[in-house]
Amino acid sequence: MRELIDEFLDPADYEIAEAGADGAVVINAAHSDDRDTVKRELYEKLTLLTGKSLAWGALTGVRPVKLAGELIEQLGPKKAKERLSSFYFLSKEKTDLITDIYAYQKKLFDAPPADSHALYIGIPFCPTRCLYCSFASNQVPDEEIARYMTALLAELDFVSGALQRAGEKVESVYVGGGTPTTLTAKQLETLLDRVDRSFGKVRELTVEAGRPDTITEEKLRVLKDAGVGRICINPQSMKQETLERIGRLHTPDDIRKAFELAGSVGFDSVNSDVICGLPGEDAKDFRNTLDSVTGLGADNVTVHTLAVKRGSRLHEEDKAYHYRAADVVREMLKESETVLGDLGFRPYYLYRQKHMAGSMENTGYCKDDKACLYNVRIMDEHQSTLAIGAGGISKKYYPEQNRLVRVPNVTNYEEYISRIGEMMDRKRNDYFLEEKDADERTERNERHPAGPDL
Repeated sequence: MRELIDEFLDPADYEIAEAGADGAVVINAAHSDDRDTVKRELYEKLTLLTGKSLAWGALTGVRPVKLAGELIEQLGPKKAKERLSSFYFLSKEKTDLITDIYAYQKKLFDAPPADSHALYIGIPFCPTRCLYCSFASNQVPDEEIARYMTALLAELDFVSGALQRAGEKVESVYVGGGTPTTLTAKQLETLLDRVDRSFGKVRELTVEAGRPDTITEEKLRVLKDAGVGRICINPQSMKQETLERIGRLHTPDDIRKAFELAGSVGFDSVNSDVICGLPGEDAKDFRNTLDSVTGLGADNVTVHTLAVKRGSRLHEEDKAYHYRAADVVREMLKESETVLGDLGFRPYYLYRQKHMAGSMENTGYCKDDKACLYNVRIMDEHQSTLAIGAGGISKKYYPEQNRLVRVPNVTNYEEYISRIGEMMDRKRNDYFLEEKDADERTERNERHPAGPDL
């Protein structure tokens, strides 16, 4: 509930009062135990109190496209839109956006095979830590990365063996981070060779090349030779002052050179991440970034709304920044819809997070139907996801109950190395089980219901 209040008001401007206190807004006087009912009441009262309404209405869940899909399958497209508008208070723009994305996903991809998994491989190292980052992102000597790789390959071998014994397969592989290309060319070659020998040809193989200052022609050729079809070159901004402010070592020219190298090697698809609302940027700066990455050849563009996450340096320095950035972020998001739409890009996946500027969203756009299968699957949550490496959270999907069981690895890379046997035991005990055995462990697993929050 606090999250919904924070979308209307800066916490500095309000306090939670006891029921009956002078000036207090009383919520749930009827003592309803239905969470959706209480959130609707809270939304309506905050709208009256502030005179504001939110584009996403009372919806605070991460996966609004998943909700749209469930409603469409239950009610049909027309009634689903009515439900999103009347019950969840979504604007027409957001209602159309998520229902259109769901229809596009259905056009592009069939349902995941029942015996399939997505595989995430986490590389928790970066050249520097960005201002807004709250992920596992470590700056360590080469010897520490080598120790980590030994543990990671051991977990990968365990997962491979377990899947083979179960007669199941990996549909897509996503190597993320951190910055995977922090690894040497030899380490990348070793990792991807092990992936190939363990799982064979997969439908999609993505590697986040990420930071332009970690990209070399040798590394890109290793990726290409290993069958990587999709890479990510993530500038976030093409403004030099912004890159310096957020703690990046590369320049806009480094970004251009990385794209040139990727073009000379040749990949099926290149994604670029950009961020709306970075400190010191206006809509003109953001437009320049969009024009640059699309002009350089990106056929996927993920437009992120800046989120002020706990654990980031930005939160420590200015935890209320996202409230002040709301207006410029809305302008930037409109700019992205126009610019990318005019170039033939379509939104194909979307998710939301807490503490996003303007309470908005992150949207992935693709051109020529080159959508990322892995991104669609993890947001749809109708396929099991195996995550190996520090900070990885596996999610075992049980279709009969339409629920997920989360099986996390530790986040600290040193703890991951020293407790690698425990990480494998967690998967052995809580992921690679018959359904009846998993049910017995419900109480000691952190359960994640398949239906999104209101």
